[in-house]
Amino acid sequence: MDGTLVGLVAFAALIGLLAIRVPIAFALAGVAAVGTFVMFAFRTGAFNPDRAWRPTSSLVFSNSFDLIHSYDLSMIPLFVALGHIAYKAEITTKIYHAARVWLASVPGGVAMASVFGCGGFSAITGSSIACASTMGRICSPEMLRMGYDKRLATASVAAGGTLGSLIPPSVLFIIYGIFTETSISSLFLAGIIPGLISLLGFILVIWLWVKRDPAAAPAYPGTITGRERLEAALQAWPAVLLFVIIVGGIYGGIFTATEAAAVCVSAALLIGFAQRMLSVRDVIDALRETVVQTTSIFVIAAGAKIFVAFVALTGVAGDIVGAVQAAELNVVLLMLAIAAIYLILGMFLDPIGIMVLTLPLLVPLVEGYGLDLIWFGVVVIKLLEIGLITPPVGLNVFVIGSVVGKDVPIDRIFSGILRFLSIDILVLVLLMAFPILSLLIPNSM
Repeated sequence: MDGTLVGLVAFAALIGLLAIRVPIAFALAGVAAVGTFVMFAFRTGAFNPDRAWRPTSSLVFSNSFDLIHSYDLSMIPLFVALGHIAYKAEITTKIYHAARVWLASVPGGVAMASVFGCGGFSAITGSSIACASTMGRICSPEMLRMGYDKRLATASVAAGGTLGSLIPPSVLFIIYGIFTETSISSLFLAGIIPGLISLLGFILVIWLWVKRDPAAAPAYPGTITGRERLEAALQAWPAVLLFVIIVGGIYGGIFTATEAAAVCVSAALLIGFAQRMLSVRDVIDALRETVVQTTSIFVIAAGAKIFVAFVALTGVAGDIVGAVQAAELNVVLLMLAIAAIYLILGMFLDPIGIMVLTLPLLVPLVEGYGLDLIWFGVVVIKLLEIGLITPPVGLNVFVIGSVVGKDVPIDRIFSGILRFLSIDILVLVLLMAFPILSLLIPNSM
């Protein structure tokens, strides 16, 4: 049986299963298993199931086993645990409190502090959804109580929460690195400048919004003394320390990404207990949440690994690469087509689902054009970041909507998000046009 035909039918079946809300891990593994069975059963033309059982089971079990025993995958539970422990110890939230104190007198300062808080939270946890959920509970209700425009109070946190995709450590970068066999440490470093540009872009949106409509952000009540500013800055030192360990340790060649994660978890525990902000119960709760979250990621990753092996077996990726190269598309048109695919999928699927669905086909294509996979990884993560706030299924928007409840309808949040989407598109164009923005730090190692 023709492998390309089986591969294309399998992709169509996978999209259909995802459309009816079949869990992505089961959809990936199920389609791959059935597709592999069909290919081997019809290998000689006539249907012979006895010939298909052994290779199908080998593909399913060997690939999932190899993935779960991957050394790189071990950093996911470490970074997830770091995020939960740092939150329990109030390390992450102190970044927001420090930014709020320093920016209190600036028009729209609390909204700007929310974005800085999201950036700081992301620099430790690496999860956009967790960032939006946690910071949304802290920032949005406070801005609503102060009389902020409902769109600004919610959209700023929803957009700021996406920074967890780019600013290291990022779970999406880890998964991308595993499936493309690229350096995860280099990917972390490549995300720093794009992440900071995105953060500053969101600050610019808030500044322009408030300048045009001062009523959208009432002045902060009261005054902040210099002593209060100094105390707030000093209280944020644990978060700064953890970020320096991650980035400085990797850049300086002191740690691998996995080692940096382990050191940061230990440091967060020591700081939490030393400051009496952590209890044994908090640690147990954090570890329980870590197990639930990482199990979900591992199951999806295992299903994706099985599907990648199936795609390689069919040869459909090579056929698509050959067809695109025969069409003689230039790099600009290729990247525009890839961006369109990701933006469309981002309206309906979650980031991990999009990545594991598209990478088996796009990575060989990108390699065929001689493009840098580290740079391409940053572009992909930025596209996934945009998908988190793109209607109709912007996951971060619905997370914020669940936090604020009926006070702010979803359509009002999306209305405010459009301004942040515009700057995201501009940053995406800059990253695609100037690869040096992503490669400057990794290339300097």
